[in-house]
Amino acid sequence: MSEAPTIIDLDREAIKQGMQDGSLVLVDVREPHEFAAGHIPGAVSHPLSAFDPSSLPDGKRIVFSCAAGVRSVRALEFAQAAGRDIREHYKGGFKDWVASGEPVE
Repeated sequence: MSEAPTIIDLDREAIKQGMQDGSLVLVDVREPHEFAAGHIPGAVSHPLSAFDPSSLPDGKRIVFSCAAGVRSVRALEFAQAAGRDIREHYKGGFKDWVASGEPVE
C-alpha cells in the first residue's frame, strides 16, 4: 500500500499572490468545454480526462485547480504516482474564484 499523497490546500489569496508574482503555474484540470466557458486568467488547461503528468512544465511551481477541489486532488495523486513532486491545489477552485467576484477569462 503506497502512502497517501501529500496535499497542500491553497486559498484564493495564495493563488492570486502566486499568479501576480509569477511564482506558480495554475493548471486547470477541468474539461475543455468547462475551461472554454470561463477560467482563472493565466491558468493553463490540462484536462483530467487526458491527464499526462509528463506534459506538465518542469522547474515551475505547479498548482492544480478544478471546479471545486475534487479533480485537482485526483490530478495531484496522478502526478505524485508518476514521480512528480507536486503537492498544492486550489481548494475552493473555480467556483470559489467566481463566487468572490474575481475576474474570469
